[in-house]
Amino acid sequence: MTIETSKTIGGVGAILMFIGIIPVISTYGIIELVGLILVMVALYNLASYYNERGIFNNALYGLIAGIVGGVIAAGAIILSVLTSLTDFLYTIYPNWNGDWTALSGLTPDPSNISLEAILPFVAGVFAALLVLWVFAIIATFFVRRSLISASAKSGVSLFSTAGLLMLIGAVLIIAFGLGLLLIWISALLLAIAFFQIKPQQGTSASVPT
Repeated sequence: MTIETSKTIGGVGAILMFIGIIPVISTYGIIELVGLILVMVALYNLASYYNERGIFNNALYGLIAGIVGGVIAAGAIILSVLTSLTDFLYTIYPNWNGDWTALSGLTPDPSNISLEAILPFVAGVFAALLVLWVFAIIATFFVRRSLISASAKSGVSLFSTAGLLMLIGAVLIIAFGLGLLLIWISALLLAIAFFQIKPQQGTSASVPT
Protein backbone atom coordinates (compact mmCIF):
# COMPACT_ATOMS: atom_id res chain seq x y z
CA MET A 1 0.00 0.00 0.00
CA THR A 2 1.49 3.37 -1.00
CA ILE A 3 1.71 6.37 1.29
CA GLU A 4 -0.72 8.16 -1.04
CA THR A 5 -3.26 5.40 -0.53
CA SER A 6 -2.72 5.47 3.23
CA LYS A 7 -3.28 9.20 3.49
CA THR A 8 -6.40 8.95 1.32
CA ILE A 9 -7.81 6.15 3.48
CA GLY A 10 -7.09 8.14 6.63
CA GLY A 11 -8.56 11.33 5.21
CA VAL A 12 -11.74 9.65 4.03
CA GLY A 13 -12.07 7.83 7.35
CA ALA A 14 -11.75 11.06 9.33
CA ILE A 15 -14.32 12.74 7.07
CA LEU A 16 -16.74 9.88 7.70
CA MET A 17 -16.23 10.34 11.44
CA PHE A 18 -16.87 14.06 10.98
CA ILE A 19 -20.08 13.80 8.96
CA GLY A 20 -21.40 10.73 10.78
CA ILE A 21 -22.42 12.77 13.79
CA ILE A 22 -24.69 15.03 11.73
CA PRO A 23 -28.30 13.97 12.54
CA VAL A 24 -29.55 13.95 8.93
CA ILE A 25 -26.61 11.74 7.89
CA SER A 26 -26.09 9.60 10.99
CA THR A 27 -26.86 5.89 10.57
CA TYR A 28 -26.74 4.68 14.18
CA GLY A 29 -22.96 4.92 14.35
CA ILE A 30 -22.23 2.82 11.25
CA ILE A 31 -20.61 5.70 9.35
CA GLU A 32 -18.48 6.62 12.36
CA LEU A 33 -17.43 2.99 12.82
CA VAL A 34 -16.38 2.64 9.19
CA GLY A 35 -14.49 5.92 9.46
CA LEU A 36 -12.73 4.78 12.64
CA ILE A 37 -11.64 1.51 11.02
CA LEU A 38 -10.22 3.38 8.02
CA VAL A 39 -8.33 5.79 10.27
CA MET A 40 -6.87 2.91 12.28
CA VAL A 41 -5.74 1.19 9.06
CA ALA A 42 -4.13 4.42 7.89
CA LEU A 43 -2.34 4.93 11.22
CA TYR A 44 -1.07 1.35 11.11
CA ASN A 45 0.42 1.95 7.68
CA LEU A 46 1.87 5.30 8.69
CA ALA A 47 3.52 3.59 11.65
CA SER A 48 5.14 1.15 9.22
CA TYR A 49 6.10 3.84 6.74
CA TYR A 50 7.76 6.08 9.33
CA ASN A 51 9.03 3.12 11.38
CA GLU A 52 7.34 4.56 14.46
CA ARG A 53 5.20 2.00 16.29
CA GLY A 54 3.83 4.59 18.67
CA ILE A 55 1.66 6.06 15.91
CA PHE A 56 -0.49 2.94 15.79
CA ASN A 57 0.08 1.49 19.26
CA ASN A 58 -1.07 4.60 21.11
CA ALA A 59 -4.13 4.88 18.88
CA LEU A 60 -4.89 1.23 19.63
CA TYR A 61 -4.52 1.83 23.38
CA GLY A 62 -6.92 4.73 23.06
CA LEU A 63 -9.43 2.60 21.17
CA ILE A 64 -9.22 -0.16 23.78
CA ALA A 65 -9.69 2.38 26.60
CA GLY A 66 -12.76 3.75 24.86
CA ILE A 67 -14.27 0.28 24.44
CA VAL A 68 -13.55 -0.69 28.04
CA GLY A 69 -15.07 2.56 29.29
CA GLY A 70 -18.19 2.02 27.20
CA VAL A 71 -18.63 -1.55 28.45
CA ILE A 72 -18.17 -0.56 32.09
CA ALA A 73 -20.59 2.36 31.72
CA ALA A 74 -23.22 0.17 30.06
CA GLY A 75 -22.78 -2.44 32.77
CA ALA A 76 -23.21 0.19 35.48
CA ILE A 77 -26.45 1.43 33.95
CA ILE A 78 -27.82 -2.11 33.53
CA LEU A 79 -26.89 -2.97 37.12
CA SER A 80 -28.52 0.23 38.33
CA VAL A 81 -31.73 -0.55 36.45
CA LEU A 82 -31.86 -4.13 37.68
CA THR A 83 -31.28 -3.18 41.31
CA SER A 84 -33.51 -0.10 41.51
CA LEU A 85 -36.29 -0.66 38.98
CA THR A 86 -38.16 -3.25 41.02
CA ASP A 87 -38.12 -1.08 44.14
CA PHE A 88 -39.28 1.89 42.09
CA LEU A 89 -42.17 -0.11 40.63
CA TYR A 90 -43.26 -1.19 44.10
CA THR A 91 -43.30 2.50 45.01
CA ILE A 92 -45.59 3.64 42.20
CA TYR A 93 -47.66 0.43 42.18
CA PRO A 94 -48.33 -0.23 45.90
CA ASN A 95 -50.60 -3.18 45.10
CA TRP A 96 -48.18 -4.91 42.74
CA ASN A 97 -47.50 -8.53 43.66
CA GLY A 98 -44.29 -8.84 41.69
CA ASP A 99 -45.94 -10.33 38.60
CA TRP A 100 -44.65 -8.33 35.62
CA THR A 101 -47.63 -9.35 33.47
CA ALA A 102 -49.99 -7.75 35.99
CA LEU A 103 -48.48 -4.27 35.64
CA SER A 104 -50.63 -3.41 32.62
CA GLY A 105 -53.79 -3.77 34.70
CA LEU A 106 -52.61 -1.61 37.59
CA THR A 107 -52.98 2.14 38.04
CA PRO A 108 -49.81 3.97 39.11
CA ASP A 109 -49.85 6.20 42.15
CA PRO A 110 -47.55 9.16 41.40
CA SER A 111 -48.04 10.53 44.90
CA ASN A 112 -45.61 7.92 46.21
CA ILE A 113 -42.78 9.14 43.99
CA SER A 114 -40.04 10.84 46.00
CA LEU A 115 -36.41 11.75 45.64
CA GLU A 116 -35.45 8.70 47.70
CA ALA A 117 -37.30 6.46 45.23
CA ILE A 118 -35.42 7.62 42.15
CA LEU A 119 -32.09 8.47 43.78
CA PRO A 120 -30.52 4.97 43.34
CA PHE A 121 -31.23 5.00 39.61
CA VAL A 122 -29.99 8.57 39.18
CA ALA A 123 -26.85 7.72 41.15
CA GLY A 124 -26.22 4.70 38.91
CA VAL A 125 -26.57 6.75 35.73
CA PHE A 126 -24.31 9.46 37.15
CA ALA A 127 -21.67 6.87 38.05
CA ALA A 128 -21.84 5.42 34.52
CA LEU A 129 -21.41 8.87 32.95
CA LEU A 130 -18.49 9.58 35.26
CA VAL A 131 -16.79 6.35 34.22
CA LEU A 132 -17.43 7.15 30.56
CA TRP A 133 -15.95 10.63 31.00
CA VAL A 134 -12.79 9.36 32.70
CA PHE A 135 -12.19 6.71 30.06
CA ALA A 136 -12.88 9.24 27.30
CA ILE A 137 -10.06 11.39 28.68
CA ILE A 138 -7.76 8.37 28.91
CA ALA A 139 -8.63 7.31 25.36
CA THR A 140 -8.04 10.76 23.85
CA PHE A 141 -4.80 11.09 25.83
CA PHE A 142 -3.41 8.06 24.00
CA VAL A 143 -4.84 9.23 20.68
CA ARG A 144 -3.12 12.57 21.17
CA ARG A 145 0.20 10.78 21.76
CA SER A 146 -0.36 8.88 18.52
CA LEU A 147 -1.07 12.06 16.59
CA ILE A 148 1.90 13.88 18.13
CA SER A 149 4.13 11.10 16.80
CA ALA A 150 2.43 11.30 13.39
CA SER A 151 2.97 15.06 13.39
CA ALA A 152 6.65 14.75 14.27
CA LYS A 153 7.31 12.12 11.61
CA SER A 154 5.24 13.64 8.80
CA GLY A 155 5.91 17.30 9.51
CA VAL A 156 2.15 18.00 9.44
CA SER A 157 1.40 20.08 12.54
CA LEU A 158 -2.36 19.64 12.14
CA PHE A 159 -2.05 16.09 13.50
CA SER A 160 -0.85 17.48 16.82
CA THR A 161 -3.49 20.21 16.77
CA ALA A 162 -6.26 17.67 16.13
CA GLY A 163 -5.03 15.51 18.99
CA LEU A 164 -4.90 18.44 21.41
CA LEU A 165 -8.37 19.62 20.43
CA MET A 166 -9.73 16.09 20.88
CA LEU A 167 -8.25 15.83 24.37
CA ILE A 168 -9.60 19.24 25.40
CA GLY A 169 -12.99 18.23 24.02
CA ALA A 170 -12.98 15.07 26.12
CA VAL A 171 -12.09 17.04 29.27
CA LEU A 172 -14.85 19.55 28.52
CA ILE A 173 -17.42 16.94 27.54
CA ILE A 174 -19.19 17.68 30.82
CA ALA A 175 -19.98 21.01 29.16
CA PHE A 176 -21.92 18.84 26.69
CA GLY A 177 -22.13 21.10 23.65
CA LEU A 178 -18.64 22.60 23.82
CA GLY A 179 -16.83 19.31 24.39
CA LEU A 180 -18.57 17.47 21.57
CA LEU A 181 -18.08 20.45 19.26
CA LEU A 182 -14.33 20.41 19.83
CA ILE A 183 -14.14 16.66 19.23
CA TRP A 184 -16.20 17.09 16.06
CA ILE A 185 -13.88 19.83 14.78
CA SER A 186 -10.84 17.71 15.63
CA ALA A 187 -12.12 15.01 13.23
CA LEU A 188 -12.18 17.57 10.41
CA LEU A 189 -8.66 18.75 11.25
CA LEU A 190 -7.52 15.11 11.28
CA ALA A 191 -8.91 14.64 7.76
CA ILE A 192 -7.08 17.73 6.52
CA ALA A 193 -3.88 16.55 8.22
CA PHE A 194 -4.00 13.20 6.41
CA PHE A 195 -4.42 14.89 3.06
CA GLN A 196 -1.41 17.13 3.75
CA ILE A 197 1.01 14.21 4.15
CA LYS A 198 3.84 14.15 1.62
CA PRO A 199 6.20 11.22 0.93
CA GLN A 200 9.57 11.56 2.62
CA GLN A 201 12.49 12.60 0.47
CA GLY A 202 14.75 9.71 -0.39
CA THR A 203 12.43 7.01 0.95
CA SER A 204 10.23 4.50 -0.75
CA ALA A 205 6.62 5.60 -1.15
CA SER A 206 5.36 2.11 -0.40
CA VAL A 207 4.13 0.97 2.98
CA PRO A 208 4.93 -2.58 4.18
CA THR A 209 1.83 -4.75 4.44
